[in-house]
Amino acid sequence: MNQHQEHDIDTELKAVTQVLSHYFDGLYHSDTRLLAAVFHSKAHYVCATEGTLLYRDMDEYFLIVDKRPSPASRKELRQDRIVSIEFAGPVTAIARVECAIGEKFFTDLLTLIFIDRKWQIMSKVFHYERLDLSV
Repeated sequence: MNQHQEHDIDTELKAVTQVLSHYFDGLYHSDTRLLAAVFHSKAHYVCATEGTLLYRDMDEYFLIVDKRPSPASRKELRQDRIVSIEFAGPVTAIARVECAIGEKFFTDLLTLIFIDRKWQIMSKVFHYERLDLSV
């Protein structure tokens, strides 16, 4: 790999990391304007943790986020981190991230695409565990 290719990977990694940072900020503050900036308008929101398929489009998802009190307003300890980012090519990436909201600890698998001159989340497939907050 030559120096130019290495720089491109570093640049793209920084760009994806920035999208994920905004994603975490949007979740923590329940800020759907920020989330709309990082999700593609046709993105998918999918979970099967409870044994049935939960599927939402972005309009449905954002309505729920708008209605819930933000973790920031509840003064929750912020617990988000990027576990990994892997590129499948120059315009496709997958990120494994973790975060906590209320009594749930989430593992999100986010697929991202580079379209319209920016990285955007195209799908959010996730699993969650319930936290024991009584401790």
